[in-house]
Formats: sequence, C-alpha cells, structure tokens
Amino acid sequence: MRFFFEISYNGTNYHGWQSQKNAVGVQQVVEEVFEKLFRNKIEIVASGRTDTGVHCIKQFFHADFEQELDYPVTIQKLNSFLPKAISINAIRKVKPEAHARYSAVERAYEYKITRVKNPFYQDYAYHFFKEINIQTMNEAAALLVGEQDFQCFSKVKTDVNHFICDLKTARWNQKGDLLVFTIVANRFLRGMVRAVVGSLLDVGSGKTSIKEFQHIIESKDRKKAGMNVPPCGLYLFNVKYPKRIFLD
Repeated sequence: MRFFFEISYNGTNYHGWQSQKNAVGVQQVVEEVFEKLFRNKIEIVASGRTDTGVHCIKQFFHADFEQELDYPVTIQKLNSFLPKAISINAIRKVKPEAHARYSAVERAYEYKITRVKNPFYQDYAYHFFKEINIQTMNEAAALLVGEQDFQCFSKVKTDVNHFICDLKTARWNQKGDLLVFTIVANRFLRGMVRAVVGSLLDVGSGKTSIKEFQHIIESKDRKKAGMNVPPCGLYLFNVKYPKRIFLD
C-alpha cells in the first residue's frame, strides 16, 4: 500500500532534501526515523529536491507499507522522533501507481525579501537594501508566464531532458514587512527560482531593462541572467496532485 506524507521543514541546517554521502539532507533524517519506528528500511520518494538552506512549508513524499497506518498515531510517533526543524503534518493513502514526483501537476514557491536589517529574518528572508521598483519587476515577471524555455535560469550541469516549463503565476506582493515573490509552474529547473529572483531584482534596481530581461529569456544563456539570490528566502509552499490518485 502506498501513502503520501505531507512534510514541512526549516532548511537552515540541512543540505537540501536529497540524501548525500558527505552532508545531511532532510531525506536521510526522515528515512532514519522511519527505520527506527517501523524496524525496517523504508525508501521514501519526494515530489522534488530543494537546495541547501531552502525551507519547505508543504512538500510530499511517498512510501510503501504492507499494513494500514493509523494516521494520528503514526504522525505523533514520527514527530516525537524527528528534530524540531522537521514536521510530518498529514498522511493520505493513494493508488499504487501514484508517484510523489511524477504525479504532481503544479508546484509553488515563495521568495521573501526584507528591505531593512532584521535579526529575526536573517535565516528566513534575504536582506536586499537597494532601492527597487516593484511595478517594473512585476512587468518583467509577467513575461515569464506561459510555456517556454527557461534554460537561462537553470543550473548548467543538470540531467533534465528539456528546459520547458509552464508558468502559471509570477508576481511580487508586499506582505507586512516582507516583499514576497510567488511563482507557480508545472515544474521547475535546478536553481531556477533563485536565478529568476536575482534577474528580477536587477530589473527592479535599474541594472537591467525589461527589454533586456526578455532578451535574457530568449538567449537560453545562464551567464546572461542575474545572480542566484541566497537560499534563506526561498520556500516551497505547495505541491498539487489530481484528486483521482487519492483513496481517502
């Protein structure tokens, strides 16, 4: 039987999601807790990777079990073993062919920026002190919406077959003390969101014009795009699946 687990984590002290030989990823921590609790090695598969230092409000992974799970009891036990920075929030039974990564139809990220130095935001938002024009950044962000090639925002060394993504939303909004960029698409490339944000900040600060931003997209050249902004401000906040895969 296959189950989807909803997970949240503070990524500050983890080297992303994926297990690695010389660094601790969230996946490794969760799998070790699963093995301790169920006394069996259980492989988990996530909806996607996150980079070192990136946070997650809502991510999903799947795991297979021979027996039914008592959801409240299982969640309580898992959370009692997991560190404070990682939380299991929900469990749902799915069809055997459902896949946390390949069944996902939409992923959403937020990137948070603070305009003033704030010690309480230092691990959770990027302090960007330069003057920026939010309206201009939103004009540039609108050029991202739709299905197109985003190779210019992808890490150079990646194993994907293509760089086409279908962007549904790309917009900046002021939320209290934070400036928040929301971006939603069917898929994302490695390092894509941080490169997009860095490029849009270049537009907002006057370094890059909207016309030049359009040329960057068309160039498919990562060297022409902006810097990767720090991971501390990036949050994976939702992953959507078709209702038909769920059994409860």
